[in-house]
Amino acid sequence: MRYFAELAQLPSGIARDVAFEIADGRFTGIEVGAEAGAASRLPGLVLPGFANCHSHAFHRGLRGQTHADGGTFWTWRERMYELAARLDPDSYLELARAVYAEMALAGITSVGEFHYLHHARHGVPYDDPNEMAEALRQAAADAGVRLTLLDACYLHGGLDVTGHLPVAGVQERFSDKTVEAWAMRVESLRESPGMRVGKAIHSVRAVPSSAFRAFDEARGDRLVHFHLSEQPAENEACEEFYGCSPTQLLDEHGLIDARGRTAVHATHLSTTDRSLLSAGVTVCMCPTTERDLADGIGPARAVSAAGAGLSLGTDQNAIIDMFSEARALEMDERLASLQRGQFSPDELLAAMTAHDTIGWPDAGRLEVGARADLVAVRLDTVRTAGCDASQVIMAATSADIDTVVVNGMTTVSEGHHRLGDVGGLLLRSIR
Repeated sequence: MRYFAELAQLPSGIARDVAFEIADGRFTGIEVGAEAGAASRLPGLVLPGFANCHSHAFHRGLRGQTHADGGTFWTWRERMYELAARLDPDSYLELARAVYAEMALAGITSVGEFHYLHHARHGVPYDDPNEMAEALRQAAADAGVRLTLLDACYLHGGLDVTGHLPVAGVQERFSDKTVEAWAMRVESLRESPGMRVGKAIHSVRAVPSSAFRAFDEARGDRLVHFHLSEQPAENEACEEFYGCSPTQLLDEHGLIDARGRTAVHATHLSTTDRSLLSAGVTVCMCPTTERDLADGIGPARAVSAAGAGLSLGTDQNAIIDMFSEARALEMDERLASLQRGQFSPDELLAAMTAHDTIGWPDAGRLEVGARADLVAVRLDTVRTAGCDASQVIMAATSADIDTVVVNGMTTVSEGHHRLGDVGGLLLRSIR
């Protein structure tokens, strides 16, 4: 397969008249200053495929339904629990397929799914204990995106000054009851060409420090994600019971180190916390979710300056648009600092394409040998017309994406997904 782009964002910068040769899902040749010939032409600017490093697919069912009564993250969570109580493997497959197709339309070629909806009602395992995970595997394959299943350990229902609280209600569906049972279930998960398996600590509220060692030893994976300091109440509860912040607690038990860990949110951090999230650790920012849930502005520039890497996630999927996530990273910093240009377009693109943090280190670059992912962004729409191609991240939205190629296969063409009417799929599954 041969593609031709008038403009393409190569590792060395934007190049003109670029031909891409693809075989067996990888770039086998990239020629600058080429002739189009019989190649398939890609409009606008071609970028590497985007990495959505933190998603809860089923939360998409709440988009546009939770804004009437105000509230906080904690009141929104009650609505999320109501939704989680209604899903089964069949309905989850239908919903997740549509959500992942929406992600593909947004240029996302790999997604990290932070998965904690494990069991049937009252926490009773399905005949296949990983049936919900298998629904996600099938959904991603149908939608044409790569999946990293980050299976979350979730043992308790909360934390206060007295200690960890038992799971209650729908939380029973999330919990394996013991870290050993969680590890046994996760051990049975198998990777496939389109799916990687990682592991996650839901939060210090849901997993006690006594379980950290067994968690760390399970599967022997280096790919570990954890929710961290998303709300002040989490920090306060951890300080009251453990006498330290969530970051310090995880660090004391060796879970914050240079082995490819990713801290998700990291919104409310002390100066000490920020210094611990240094080289080798990635912070996954989810700014559109933090805005939607009134969680706060995360210290992205500060943790980056301390040496941490940055990635981006759509989290609750109230918005699925990596351009919006990247812009929010910069715009929130502008509001906090009263200065523009806190992140360069190249830094924002790096955060948009951090596939290595979800187990796909050979993706996210337009170079020979890498996975053949392409995202063609039109430069002639009402949003992008007249913009400098090198600054398209500050102008475009997912609606400006024309073509998406994943592993050399066209998933989106002329703005249409191969599954057809994705809006209709979403509407039917949410209803």
